[in-house]
Amino acid sequence: MKRRTIARPVSLEGIGLHLGAACQLTFRPAASGAGISFRRTDLPDSPTIPARADIAVLTQRHTQLGTDPVSVHTVEHVLAAVAGCGIDDIEIDLDAGEPPIMDGSAAPFVDALMGAGTVEHPGEVHFLTVRRPLTFTDGDSTYEVCPAPELELNVTIDFQHALIGKQQGCYRVTPDRFVREIAPARTFGFVHEVEYLRSKGLIQGASLENAIVLDERGLVGGALRFPDEFVRHKALDCVGDLALAGARVRARVTTNKPSHRGTVGLVRAMLEAHSKETKVLEIDEIMKVLAHRYPFLLVDRILELTDTRVVGLKNVTINEPFFQGHFPGHPIMPGVLIIEAMAQVGGMLLMGAVPNPENKVVYFTSLNNVKWRRPVKPGDQLRFELELLQVRGMMCKMSGVAKVDGQVVAEAEMGAVVRDK
Repeated sequence: MKRRTIARPVSLEGIGLHLGAACQLTFRPAASGAGISFRRTDLPDSPTIPARADIAVLTQRHTQLGTDPVSVHTVEHVLAAVAGCGIDDIEIDLDAGEPPIMDGSAAPFVDALMGAGTVEHPGEVHFLTVRRPLTFTDGDSTYEVCPAPELELNVTIDFQHALIGKQQGCYRVTPDRFVREIAPARTFGFVHEVEYLRSKGLIQGASLENAIVLDERGLVGGALRFPDEFVRHKALDCVGDLALAGARVRARVTTNKPSHRGTVGLVRAMLEAHSKETKVLEIDEIMKVLAHRYPFLLVDRILELTDTRVVGLKNVTINEPFFQGHFPGHPIMPGVLIIEAMAQVGGMLLMGAVPNPENKVVYFTSLNNVKWRRPVKPGDQLRFELELLQVRGMMCKMSGVAKVDGQVVAEAEMGAVVRDK
């Protein structure tokens, strides 16, 4: 699956929910592999703040990235719109420390992104998956995560208020369903909390135009967009906070009383579990699996190896024998050898799933959609990223890209089969 960004810049402006400052937000296209990041154009040197769980500040009322003054507050609705629309690479410029709250939902951001248009560009989508069930608890917030082919949310909330009470919602978070079922749901709050929260420097920009407000009797003005708008908004917050994984999440997440702090903690736990499940292999371990030897072993290290994904490295030096003739005085790595190296990395993915790999060999049966984007020269380090597309017995299809310094230099889809030597 190809990565996606937006086709052109698009801007919105308004007031921030908690800080109460006016802000102009501009979505901008980003290079493949850049991920999601915020850029504070109002600060010296316009620092960039990546949307990652490891730099999130654990808070209950909103999600904050970075520490003041190089920080951005209340990012969850913007991130939900980006992730919900299936966008992988984007830069979000802000001229204040908090995005505009707009109407309290993700819908205005979704409308802007859809108006800008989305486009595919080189590079494969990264997924965060789970191989076995995981549980996580933070105070009253509980989470259970199970393997699933896409993001599914099962959210339960319980408020001691007659209009809310206990609500539960189950959502398959595809772009179409996110736009229809989750994005329009607005944030909500209670009149009895206003004085306390404002004394803490929060909800300085809150109003009846950008939040659902409730007193002890019910709504303070306006009407609900959904009878269960409250639980839908909690699902929206979960989508935004899960985007801090830096990848598209493929899992079924069942949560009771989710919070921003809890969901960020969950993402960190999922990333840690994923890291423990991946393998790093050095050359001696690679040679136990692959039959290739000098001068045709073109893999130096495996950085990541799971059931469905492999990442490997090839260090390209002037000592490579093929540079003697390709070309004298102008050394360029042959394109077919780039694809061969990609295939060898893919072979590590296949051989990791078969018993007695030392007695097996991988034969590649097909190549499709092969493209070379730029030359590879001595001193380059090739990074190969391959994903399984289909498996039938000992046969499979894979999709792969080769990168140098984050830029795609080649890509291909390939079929392969495992056979006895």
